[in-house]
Amino acid sequence: MDAFDIKLLAALQRDGRLTNFELAECVGLSASQCSRRRVALEEAGVIESYRAHLSAEALGLGVAVFVQVTLATHSPDNSKRFKSLIEGLDEVQEAYALTGEADYLVKLVAADLKALSRILNEIFLPHESVAHVRSSVVLDRLKETSRLPLSHLSAPGAEKPEHVSGKTRTTRHGRGRRSDQTTDRRK
Repeated sequence: MDAFDIKLLAALQRDGRLTNFELAECVGLSASQCSRRRVALEEAGVIESYRAHLSAEALGLGVAVFVQVTLATHSPDNSKRFKSLIEGLDEVQEAYALTGEADYLVKLVAADLKALSRILNEIFLPHESVAHVRSSVVLDRLKETSRLPLSHLSAPGAEKPEHVSGKTRTTRHGRGRRSDQTTDRRK
């Protein structure tokens, strides 16, 4: 993966609807070169899909919640039953198996608190795989993104920001040269 691929990925993360011509302007290549690179990245599985990002609030889904789930028993069959439960619920946006106190962390959306109560009390708690749930309703979303960081993919010799206790220092990787430019970000 070279600098052009990284620029292409960054541009597509900002706007997946870019035409090859628009992408070429962002990346600095011809439209045909961008098309070939995009197809190669799709075939390699780096670009998984393209989709519209819908607004939950605009669609009447004003409650976001994180639910910690502890299973009743720890067995492959019980895990499969829980996985089937969450796969069947459109309200579930994400689900993760965890280490620690809870077995799973589930992010879901609901129209209101009454709908959330129904999901927790009538679907999660009575399910045979579930022993305990603990929910946390989101009060304010500070950041939401599906963009992945790409800075670690930069080519050797490229300048990268280095964060040091509230300050940003530009370093040049590769031959060990470092600039002395330091910017205090607290200003």
